[in-house]
Amino acid sequence: MAAERPHLDQPKWSSGLARSEVMAILAYYHHSGYKCFQYYYQRLVLGLMRSYFPKVVGYKYFLSLIPACFDHLFVFAQWQAAQAKRTGIYYVDSKRLPVCHNKRIHSHRVFDGIAQRGKSSTGWFFGLKIHMIVNNLGQIVSFLFSSANFSDNNQQVLRTLCHGLQGTCYGDKGYLTKLFEEFFDKGLKIVTKIKRNMKNKLMPLHEKYQLMKRGIIESVNDILMTVCDIEHTRHRSPVNAMAHMVAALVGYNYLDQKPHVFFPNLIEA
Repeated sequence: MAAERPHLDQPKWSSGLARSEVMAILAYYHHSGYKCFQYYYQRLVLGLMRSYFPKVVGYKYFLSLIPACFDHLFVFAQWQAAQAKRTGIYYVDSKRLPVCHNKRIHSHRVFDGIAQRGKSSTGWFFGLKIHMIVNNLGQIVSFLFSSANFSDNNQQVLRTLCHGLQGTCYGDKGYLTKLFEEFFDKGLKIVTKIKRNMKNKLMPLHEKYQLMKRGIIESVNDILMTVCDIEHTRHRSPVNAMAHMVAALVGYNYLDQKPHVFFPNLIEA
């Protein structure tokens, strides 16, 4: 009989910290203002926040606990997305997540076999992508991580992202897709700008106006990068790196104020 395959080499849970406490520490990092997790943990968690976590462990041992909490953290982030309001107005975009400088691509080993080369509006990079849909209230409705070489209009990516959504979804030219009719039959209309070599088509005035507000998801991406620190190149473990990225999404969902656009006569689901 074949031996059972270990899942992410998770350690046996023998820490006094509960998994929920580990998740809370990971998520709060993205509200702390620190840009280095080690400094945050040693100065804040082991210092001012010690009374909140009486059974807190040392920094190196805490890092060994993160893989055992990744599944729980990812499911919690998906649950948060499921709780977002289905307003019927959505915006889709992707954000690059480089894992190293381009000059160090050939020597990079942490994400070997996971990260790939990709191209964004700012040039080539080596790493991952986060594909994301937000509603007009700035709430994350759906998200997906992929290698950088996945295009925005990849059919598998779009089917996963848009699953169960109904209404209108706005994106840039990169989201022109052959799946328009498939989504339309399921109640979701994909609206994008057209390329220069395409014939112009008329669209309802309200869709034209809502498409002009697509910058809301750019604002969400900017907050994830500058406030929640979702992007950096100092990772030493792919599992811990993914936990860091997912925790950034969880932290964003707890922000009191998010970018939002209100439209007249909008009926929220």
